[in-house]
Amino acid sequence: MKSEIRNPKFEILTYPYHLFQRFGVELEYMIVDADTLDVRPVTDELLKAVCGSYEQEILPDGEGSPIAWSNELVLHVVELKTADPVASLHGLGDLFHQHVKRINALLAPMNCLLLPGAMHPWMDPHTQMKLWPHHSSEIYEAFDRIFDCRGHGWANLQSTHLNLPFADDDEFGRLHAAVRLLLPLIPALAAGSPIMDGRVTGTADNRLAAYRHNARRVPSVTGRVIPEAIYSRVEYQNVLLQGIYRDLAPLDPQGILRYEWVNARGAIARFDRGSIELRLIDVQECPAADEVVLKLIVAAIQALTEQRWVSLDQLNRVSVDVLADLLDQTTIHAESAQVGSPQVLRCFGCDAAMTAGDLWRRLQRELLPHVPLPAGGTLAQRMITACGPAPDRQQLTALCRQLAHCLAENQPFAP
Repeated sequence: MKSEIRNPKFEILTYPYHLFQRFGVELEYMIVDADTLDVRPVTDELLKAVCGSYEQEILPDGEGSPIAWSNELVLHVVELKTADPVASLHGLGDLFHQHVKRINALLAPMNCLLLPGAMHPWMDPHTQMKLWPHHSSEIYEAFDRIFDCRGHGWANLQSTHLNLPFADDDEFGRLHAAVRLLLPLIPALAAGSPIMDGRVTGTADNRLAAYRHNARRVPSVTGRVIPEAIYSRVEYQNVLLQGIYRDLAPLDPQGILRYEWVNARGAIARFDRGSIELRLIDVQECPAADEVVLKLIVAAIQALTEQRWVSLDQLNRVSVDVLADLLDQTTIHAESAQVGSPQVLRCFGCDAAMTAGDLWRRLQRELLPHVPLPAGGTLAQRMITACGPAPDRQQLTALCRQLAHCLAENQPFAP
């Protein structure tokens, strides 16, 4: 999260923040036409309207700005993120919303606005995708050349990223063990992409379903989305990252993508800033809803690192296969997915099978009783409740207008 500092006594790398002392949050939104709600590739023009040039990242309030705006791979997505790690998640929803309003005001003369949601319901990525063409475009061009970004898994997905710090190797190992266990449950809390190609697909988290296959040309880039049971920096770099770099080398001889961020697992180690970045969270309908989701996720991860229910050794024994199989189910069924693995259930202090939604309700009551879960279920479930199982384009447009209003007003979506 900050620059790493070398500790000469122990010859290891240490970082300035301990577990849960700081948080980094990133929210991605689509820019759409105000009339048709089709995607509009104008992120570069938005950033230029503030700073006068096509910058990748800007601080709209100058030095000291708490929120930064930046580009993403495709030109219709803008990212809002904490400029520096923050000490608390409380109030972040309101802070992000202030910047949503400012961006909408800048987009209005372009006849555009921001749309929330993890996927655009009817975008055709094969014809509407446009890559960022300015600074660092060689990175995006390399991704496109190797993986072909004309697909939903690259061109049509918006997420919330959460960065959690670690101070040293011991804290990294503890945090990584806890994050691995929680990842498969995240879609049961945050799924928000039930519609793709203009239809309800039967999968609650289409963003994740598409994301997990977007690098299939080099399978090691994504693996099974759940990270391997690795708990030291040396092993992570020498085994996981070097394996990815080796597999990419024939397709990327210049090493353009030879950085730790090329790892596309659902949580990745960012040793460049001393944090683990969670990538499985669908962006919600408004920052207030994102704040709730993030608080619940952090509370559960913190309880796991503190060995509230089982030891870290028991967390470490849960295999990638067990966790990936559960992720398969929550990706499709979200809160209705069954959690049946005794090994996983024990890690959360449970002794009987239950749905993933019931498990989250149990965690919420035990860890954060003052932070209520969204009424009506995940955003995915609420979207289907609103538009029905077979919506036409008119119904989808009405749904998107409701979601855009929720984002503009920072109000939860209630169908």
